[in-house]
Amino acid sequence: MKLSATLLALMLGIAPAAATAPHASLPPALARAVAAFDRAQVEGDGAALQRLLADDYVLFNSRARVENKADFIRDYTAPGYSLKPFTIEHEVVRHWPGGAVLGGVVTLEGTSEGKPFKARLRFADIWRERDGHWQVIFTQATRVPTP
Repeated sequence: MKLSATLLALMLGIAPAAATAPHASLPPALARAVAAFDRAQVEGDGAALQRLLADDYVLFNSRARVENKADFIRDYTAPGYSLKPFTIEHEVVRHWPGGAVLGGVVTLEGTSEGKPFKARLRFADIWRERDGHWQVIFTQATRVPTP
């Protein structure tokens, strides 16, 4: 896994610390899925990511590359990769029956191939409910300057 691919793929989630207050208005099943997705990213839990990402998941990352579900899971579970817990700023939370958009600005820190990284990104995740299960179907990420 390359650092640039990891930074680009990292845009997929809502921080555990921010998941309680802004997400109180979400349907309970979606709020649980968002929290599980947060944990899966930070813990590198490939099985949880497999469940929480739709099979047709697409990421438009911050370097204008397109990635899929397999790419994302590979990056988050790679040896030498870790992600620190993060907090979302300027959150956007919109939901409707069967769908939602969750996003904001995040500063991500961790290691990739054993080397430290830090990136500030604006992102939007699109969630879909199918057969009673919520999954992320699409993410868009853009780099933003550090304040």
